Amino acid sequence: MYQFLSRVSNKYFKNHAHRLFKVFFNLSPMYRRSTGKITSVTPNLDRIEIKIPISYKNKNYVGTIFGGSLFSATDPIYMVQLIQLLGPAYVVWDKSSVVRFKRPASTNAYSVFEFTEQELDELKSQIEKKKEVDLVKTVQLTSKDGQLFCEIEKTIYVADKAYYKEKRKKKSGSQ
Repeated sequence: MYQFLSRVSNKYFKNHAHRLFKVFFNLSPMYRRSTGKITSVTPNLDRIEIKIPISYKNKNYVGTIFGGSLFSATDPIYMVQLIQLLGPAYVVWDKSSVVRFKRPASTNAYSVFEFTEQELDELKSQIEKKKEVDLVKTVQLTSKDGQLFCEIEKTIYVADKAYYKEKRKKKSGSQ
């Protein structure tokens, strides 16, 4: 369903697709439950900002933001962002995450997810050569004034779609 909405908004609302991305993402039940909220999206989706407001929905026993809320609000962003940035010729999957808590989040938490044009060009070049790549990106969750609450290291699998389909076909045929 989410991919369908994305295709429709990219096709018919090209100039406003980034706004619809933000609205659809924030309305989706899977993201709403994280208590995170996308606050800003650039027109080409290369930068996404989120906020995790501290509330009764995500406070833990000691009154700070539950670590699971911090993680779940960040979890889907890089993968979905990269799917949109690379387009349909690539397969993108979350592979692993490492969460490093630095201090309790006693105020709202903020994060920025960003890809530069250079990063994307380099990634495409690596995939052209190797057919599949594990991309590692680190995102920080901070207070408004920059106090670091946690760092999340995401490993994202990216592959040429034709290569990936052939690989899956071979794998299922050998079983």
